[in-house]
Amino acid sequence: MTWAAEYERKKKTAREALRVVESGMRVWIHANSGFPQVLANALADRGSEVRDVEVAHLLGLGYARYAEPRFAASFRPNALFIGANVRAAINDGRADYTPIHLSEIEAMFTSDEMPIDVALIHVSRPDEHGFVSLGTSIETTLSAARAAKYVIAQTNDQMPRTCGNTFLHVNEIDAFVEVSEALVEMPGHEITDEQRAIAKHIVGLIEDGCTLQTGIGGIPDAILPHLMDRRNLGVHTETISEGAIPLIDAGVINGRNKTLNPNKVTLGFVLGTRRMYDYVKENQIFDFRPNSYTNDPYVVARHDNMVAINSALEVDITGQVCSDSVGQSFYSGFGGQLDFIRGAGRSKNGKPIIALPSTAKGGTVSKIVPMLKPGAGVVTTRADVRYVATEFGIVNLHGKTIRQRAELLISIAHPKFRKELYEHCEKMKWTRAGELVGAL
Repeated sequence: MTWAAEYERKKKTAREALRVVESGMRVWIHANSGFPQVLANALADRGSEVRDVEVAHLLGLGYARYAEPRFAASFRPNALFIGANVRAAINDGRADYTPIHLSEIEAMFTSDEMPIDVALIHVSRPDEHGFVSLGTSIETTLSAARAAKYVIAQTNDQMPRTCGNTFLHVNEIDAFVEVSEALVEMPGHEITDEQRAIAKHIVGLIEDGCTLQTGIGGIPDAILPHLMDRRNLGVHTETISEGAIPLIDAGVINGRNKTLNPNKVTLGFVLGTRRMYDYVKENQIFDFRPNSYTNDPYVVARHDNMVAINSALEVDITGQVCSDSVGQSFYSGFGGQLDFIRGAGRSKNGKPIIALPSTAKGGTVSKIVPMLKPGAGVVTTRADVRYVATEFGIVNLHGKTIRQRAELLISIAHPKFRKELYEHCEKMKWTRAGELVGAL
């Protein structure tokens, strides 16, 4: 049978394809802009027919009907990174959160620690050789599909074919549901004055020939335009924002000096608008890889001059970094932060950076705190953190004592909170006569 005949034989409606899901199964759902909305809706439509189906996933940009309270007995979402579509369900106790490094997820599929019964994926139409591409979001889903007992693919003529390790053959997929719909977009962030100030401090650490991991958000968007005067930058990252497009077009990002995978932008997925999705289509500078590769700290460390920039929700004055929760309320996940912090920390001339505004909630709350909130999770430990940047400066905590760390972090806290931070140091007996005064 030719691949084309096999593809035709496997075509189904979404309702027909999802009949394979039975009570007690584990279903994996494609992440990010690859969220297969038609298949996810068809799964939710099975709610009256199944019980205790675990729905495992990373961040998804689509609407998760299966996470609604009315389906609590039917589906139990399990977020390995929390997105807005399941955050309320997790904090209401109707869904689970699994804290894990992004680099380690795929090994759970292949080792049967987390076996996948059914994988719901979102792919391009087959090419002339019978291969479909996972397009904009490879991350851990390629490995989930290869490990799953049954694979259902939402094939979309608007999913771009991307370069790298993004392909599955028609014979590796059990059912196809054809759709034609635009991918979910993530609009750009409005850049604040604080983020611009933070960016100016970080830009000074990015030299010609560096390899970058920047992620998405206001701070990366503020940093990238300041790099137009750099030469021969590289990118090795889990994701990248649209701010990289002008740098690639100008030849600033060309990967020429990368010590691993030169001349390529190596990444696991993209989030953004149609502009970004169109830009990566068959663009050979992009080398999409699974996150078991992009986020492996050993692989990251093989890049000389690696600059990794990650965000945080709060940092205490000993250097502990919380990024996945607000107190006991889970917010996001470990993602790749520690993967890249540790990888960049072991890179020759590497610079791991935590970047955050000094305050939140309109300036009423300090994000540099005496102690993390009760229940807050530590994503990056004291021993791993190096550079920390706010709009008030950037400091390097590596090899510093608790007393020295406190002084440095107080110096980049918002001035109106520095006195209370200093008073905490006195209470903890971390000060000597005259110490920390210059930080106030």
